[in-house]
Amino acid sequence: MSRGQNILRYVVLFIGALLFLFPFYYMVIGSLQTEPDSTVAGAFPNPGNLTLENYAAINGRINLLQGLANSGIFAGGVILCTVVFGVLVGYALAQLEWRGRGVTFALVLLVQVVPFQLLMIPLYVMIARDYGLADNYLGMILPFAINSTAVLIFRQYFLQVPKALFDAARIDGAGELKILWSIAIPLVRPALLTVVLLTFIGPWNEFLWPFLITKEASLQPLAVSLANYLSNVAATAANPFGAILAGACVLAAPAVVLFILFQRHFVSSDIGSGVKG
Repeated sequence: MSRGQNILRYVVLFIGALLFLFPFYYMVIGSLQTEPDSTVAGAFPNPGNLTLENYAAINGRINLLQGLANSGIFAGGVILCTVVFGVLVGYALAQLEWRGRGVTFALVLLVQVVPFQLLMIPLYVMIARDYGLADNYLGMILPFAINSTAVLIFRQYFLQVPKALFDAARIDGAGELKILWSIAIPLVRPALLTVVLLTFIGPWNEFLWPFLITKEASLQPLAVSLANYLSNVAATAANPFGAILAGACVLAAPAVVLFILFQRHFVSSDIGSGVKG
């Protein structure tokens, strides 16, 4: 490419980055403003109009730290279950020979087209009435413990691993769990990170199911607490828009930080490098 084409490409990318990041910038600036300003000048406020009062106001109503802790427990439990079951099922579907494997894989694909809202009522009856897990972290986690998307991701990655590696390990006397832990998982690390990030975003932002299964405010994730705040008391705040944006910043910050920290790990791996010929 010529120098002029390179310059044009970077200019276009820079403009695109600004357009993408501007809503996040405006969210942060709006959360810090003492007085709301809906004009264009509000995007570049006077430093004297910036304060942390909106964060203090919303924290006094819903306890942001407690909400963050509840969301962390919910998301962490879902991630742990998703990774464990996803790795085991994905490895079994990709590398093991057993009767019914094709039918099981077809069922995994079928689950993809069933909306969660269709299952919500029977799940609520089963978990809240039959299992007695209402107002319980386990009751929030169980419906999301197995993620069919994670199973598909792991299966596709395990299919790319040369079977010669597994056959050599079996000849050396390694069991399937040993092969999975020592050979398969290190080769599919990008899949692990992808599943962790994709799984984290879902339960972290999940509202409807935690709202149904939890009635105690001390157990509700941050998304539910913020929704209750917006519908009940946000209008009475001195700066309701600033308080709403402050809550949005707190909810979005962990996901943004997690993605920035692990972005460099989203690279393809040469999983065939261990086989010669």
